[in-house]
Amino acid sequence: MKRTHLPLNALRVYDAAARHLSFTRAADELAVTPAAVGQQIRALEDHLGVVLFRRTSKGLELTPEGCAGLDALREGFLRFEESVQAMQAGQASDRYTIAVPREFYAQWLGTRLASFKSANPQVQFNIVADENADFTEANLDIAIRLVDGPGDLEGVQLAEAQSATVAAPNAQDEWISWPGSPLPDGVIAGITTGNPGQALSSAISGLGRTILPLPLVEEAIESGRLTVLDGPNDGRRAYWLVAPLPQWRQKKVKALVAHLTGQ
Repeated sequence: MKRTHLPLNALRVYDAAARHLSFTRAADELAVTPAAVGQQIRALEDHLGVVLFRRTSKGLELTPEGCAGLDALREGFLRFEESVQAMQAGQASDRYTIAVPREFYAQWLGTRLASFKSANPQVQFNIVADENADFTEANLDIAIRLVDGPGDLEGVQLAEAQSATVAAPNAQDEWISWPGSPLPDGVIAGITTGNPGQALSSAISGLGRTILPLPLVEEAIESGRLTVLDGPNDGRRAYWLVAPLPQWRQKKVKALVAHLTGQ
């Protein structure tokens, strides 16, 4: 069955005006101007082919036609609210699907998720290794990416955009590269790896030196497995937590973002 097109915004204005019997007070409730309320009411009257309000010496009042559908309209708005709450129920759940680079999960995110779960024992995590996975296809809540910024997504930077040149004690005199690695000018890598995690493992193994984002090497530096040869230096790319706006607005995502950023 084909559904009738409903001018929902105008109906919402009509409901507010009918409750207040005042375009001005309806405008205050809806955060618009009284003129905008009047325009919406006139457009609705044109659409329906009836007069909804009349002005009298006592003020604004509803016509019989205006009264006729008001109860059903308000019941409909209540059903809309119930529908929205039902759709949001899944968003309020405690299951998180997170796309994150393996190395960042191992060196930074994992321990922070553990502390979040300690405070919220009911949460469940589904970790996706491909940080560039499609949000819809992978049913992602959030993704963490090494990028210049959030782009078209909502996002927050998780760590400073800094990197350091590191190597293990007594490492071989070779450079280790990874896609996007900022090697010094004129340097040819003796070891080419497929991602920052492999470059980190290669450096810890003593295969050479490499330039890596600081969050990936801080623990290895503190433990003495790596030494800093240069830096930390400021760069362009940092680890960003990103999500489309609908996911970003979820209560559960806001809670995790607040935990990860210390807010």
